Amino acid sequence: MLEENKLGVLYTTGAYVLWGFLPIYWKLMQHIPPFEILAHRIIWSAVFMTLIIVVLRKRHQFFEEVKQVWKKKRSLIGITLASIMISLNWLTYIWGVNNAHVVEASLGYYINPLVSILLGMIVLKETFSRPQWIAFALAGSGVVYMTVHFGSVPWIALLLAFSFGTYGLLKKLVPLNAMFGLMIETLIVSPIALIYLVGIQKTYEQVDWVSWNTVLVFGAGVATAIPLLLFAAGAKRIPLSMVGFLQYFAPTIMLILGVFLYEEPFTEVHAVSFTLIWAGLAVYTFSRMKRLRKYEARAS
Repeated sequence: MLEENKLGVLYTTGAYVLWGFLPIYWKLMQHIPPFEILAHRIIWSAVFMTLIIVVLRKRHQFFEEVKQVWKKKRSLIGITLASIMISLNWLTYIWGVNNAHVVEASLGYYINPLVSILLGMIVLKETFSRPQWIAFALAGSGVVYMTVHFGSVPWIALLLAFSFGTYGLLKKLVPLNAMFGLMIETLIVSPIALIYLVGIQKTYEQVDWVSWNTVLVFGAGVATAIPLLLFAAGAKRIPLSMVGFLQYFAPTIMLILGVFLYEEPFTEVHAVSFTLIWAGLAVYTFSRMKRLRKYEARAS
């Protein structure tokens, strides 16, 4: 059991660390338009996941999952909306990174857990505990402070947080195996991505198939799938409270990259806003871990 827990921490940490360093990969492709990167990411994710499913001999289970989704109209609508939300999230993230908004992107993933709480309250009629209200108020104050002092809404951060929060909500409403879920989602939007690439006539006419550029676009699928597979393998081996703590690795790495590697500004306004949001996350994480420990104690 202890060995499984260690593996879980290792896999989950690996997933979040890779997600944290992902801006470096997209920066290598910043000469390519964001829509084109997104289209390649979708298509090559589908291709890579197909190879994984074949190699792991999970074709039968995958087709059974597809049949179940197809039979239920609610599941089909849910997974389709999820594919749209994750595509929007990917596009926003790629655009933000390649237009010098890595710091703001990190802000989006810091506030994402609190957005998920808000969506749970609105859609699933979940109730807020007092610590959750405090956490949400602190994070909201941070966003408002930044908006007032910069004179503009941090829309990249909010779009990332709400698109991924909505994606998470839809995944909760339509529970699927992580590997099969990504495969189905990419298959749903792959025709649109392929039509786009054919329409701009770059894939076949202007791309040098032996260039570094081509290696990067092919690798987009691998860069997307590997962290997800690590996360799927890790999250099932460790408590949810540990997953909640480890998730902050990714935006922290993004923030460090944005400030120190890409030299994006981090002003006093950023410092105040991030401090308020970090305080909210600290309150939220502490209350969540305390509640889960009580639950685990009762269960044992």
